[in-house]
Amino acid sequence: MTSLAEGKVDVRKRVWEPLLKVARPDSRHHFDFSSFIADFDGSDRATERLVQLPIYLSSDILFITPDNCLESLRLQALRDGKTILITTYAIRRGFWVLDPQHIATSDFRLAATLDGMERLGQHVTLADIVSRRWRIPLMVTGTGAINLRGVRFGKGHGFFDLEWAMLSMLGVVDQDTVVAAVVHDCQVLDEELRPEEFDTVCDVVVTPTKTVEVQIGGGGGGSGVAKPSCGILWPLLQPGMLESIPPLQELKAMYVGQKRTP
Repeated sequence: MTSLAEGKVDVRKRVWEPLLKVARPDSRHHFDFSSFIADFDGSDRATERLVQLPIYLSSDILFITPDNCLESLRLQALRDGKTILITTYAIRRGFWVLDPQHIATSDFRLAATLDGMERLGQHVTLADIVSRRWRIPLMVTGTGAINLRGVRFGKGHGFFDLEWAMLSMLGVVDQDTVVAAVVHDCQVLDEELRPEEFDTVCDVVVTPTKTVEVQIGGGGGGSGVAKPSCGILWPLLQPGMLESIPPLQELKAMYVGQKRTP
């Protein structure tokens, strides 16, 4: 019997072949889709669809992943006066805030890029995030593959699942937080995908040609599978993650300080 992990690898490989025809190469990773979430032809049209969603229009603060396909969304969000919480690549330098009130309009385009965000944004610790008493209504991510029930498989490293888990443990996101995926149509599969307990499913799938609001089951916005509430599953972290991701170290220290074992 094929394991869940092996099944994810097969799904990713099947999607990468058609994605190669529409993907834009990364300056560092070329077309190595195991290392980055690619931008693609039509991502601007997908952004136009997402920014029409009521949840986007009503949100003052968003979490947007540092994926290549979301650069135009980060730019539009800044132009719309929305605060963006984002992580660096692989979360190695933690969380950053892009606040349009503290960035010159002429710098918005640079701030929306991965190289520019750290020059123009503000680094925040988990303690900083808690002190701001934020509740984030909308998280937006790219991904490798996703089905019509919102089950998504990313690159295979689990960074978005870690981001969800950390923010969930801090009380910043919950089951009512809407999670949206921006993908090319070729990444959307009409087949059953089996999530693991830590996989963060999506409520909305946005492509250049359509917006799919998942209708089945529980979870904020009607997701097909409930979002995980397990927090960080520390024994399942990949080797080296705790050592290379400062927010995980901070979160673990918070739990030790509360005399709780993570």
